Amino acid sequence: MKIAINRCYGGFSLSDEAVKYYLNLKGKECHFYYQKAYNDKTFYKTKSSLTCSWNNCFTKDFGEECTLSSDDWKNYHFYCRDIERNDPDLIKTIEHLGEKANGECAELEIREIPDDVLWEIDEYDGVESIHEQHRSW
Repeated sequence: MKIAINRCYGGFSLSDEAVKYYLNLKGKECHFYYQKAYNDKTFYKTKSSLTCSWNNCFTKDFGEECTLSSDDWKNYHFYCRDIERNDPDLIKTIEHLGEKANGECAELEIREIPDDVLWEIDEYDGVESIHEQHRSW
């Protein structure tokens, strides 16, 4: 079984190009929107006039400027850290794009483990490793 992990400090993330590729494999739209601040409720299709912005991806086009409802956020927001790390389309994305799949502060790698192993990802400051699941108290 192939599993995607991050091998550097920072954390798992995909580049915009990788997000587009992945969502295309899933048959979904990909639209990037920007916020002036994390808690700002207004989203902008272009960030040219923003001095500080956070990038968000949605699987629906909401126009040039919008305020999203909580249902829109829940139904259409895409967050790459929610992807199962053994998702075949994620693996295909990383293998196809190589280093171009790396998001900010990420160095993605595919590891292979036996198919019958129950696994989990352990993380320290963004650096990840795969471990066989076990009990702990």
